[in-house]
Order: sequence, then C-alpha cells, then structure tokens
Amino acid sequence: MTPQQIAERCTAVMWPDDHAAQGLGIVISSTTPGAATVIMKVRQDMVNGHGICHGGFIFAVADTNFAYACNSFNHRAVAAGVDINFVAPAHLGDTLTAVGRARHQGGRSGIYDIEVTNQDGKTIAVFRGRSTRIKGHFFDESESA
Repeated sequence: MTPQQIAERCTAVMWPDDHAAQGLGIVISSTTPGAATVIMKVRQDMVNGHGICHGGFIFAVADTNFAYACNSFNHRAVAAGVDINFVAPAHLGDTLTAVGRARHQGGRSGIYDIEVTNQDGKTIAVFRGRSTRIKGHFFDESESA
C-alpha cells in the first residue's frame, strides 16, 4: 500500500466509531500522510452567552484534525498535550476549516500544527498538538485494501 492509501484506510477505520466528530457535524475533507483537513459548521447549540462560538467547539474541530493527522500512519496515537490560541471569534453559521500537518513525527512522538479558519480565510485559532504512539495498528498492511 502507498502512504496515501494507508492514510485513507486509517480514516475509514476510525470514522465509524468517531461519534464525537459525527455528533458535531464534522466532516473529514481529506487525510494524507501526517495531515488532514476537517470542516465544521457553527450551529446554534455551539454559541455561548457572548453570541460567539464556544471555544470548546473550536478546540474540538482542531483536535479532530489532530487525531486524523497523527493516526494517518497506521500507528495508533493519542494526544500527549496540546496548546490552543484563540485569535478571533467564530459566529453562528460560520464554516470552520481546520488544516493541520505534522511538523515532526518520530518513533513514538509527534508535533502537529493546526490552523482553524472561517469561510473568509480569517484565522480563528492556532493549535499545536503533541502525540504519543500507543500499541496497535488499525489494520494489517499486508492485507489487500
């Protein structure tokens, strides 16, 4: 299998059990080796008392991107730590796009940078995730796709 086929198969294996992302209406637009693009529309139930998107939902779209990017190599990985900076508000009806990629992926640890933008290309948040690989793979690569 090519690295791209591996990344796509990891996404296909992860998605059916990703009830959090599905419940938030997140769409996995693309996954490539070490990278992903995900999209989420800000709904009424995501808006806080200030009339803007709650930061937890912005975090969730970035974190979902992180999950698919760092699990795209057929090595199960989890977050070891993250930092997020909210730089502009998101509003009801905005379409948020999180684009992320590996800055470094070593044997067990990785660093991933994700930017969340709105439909106008305005940066909403910048997220850096640190991943740790755990035991296990999503599938046996010797099997046919």
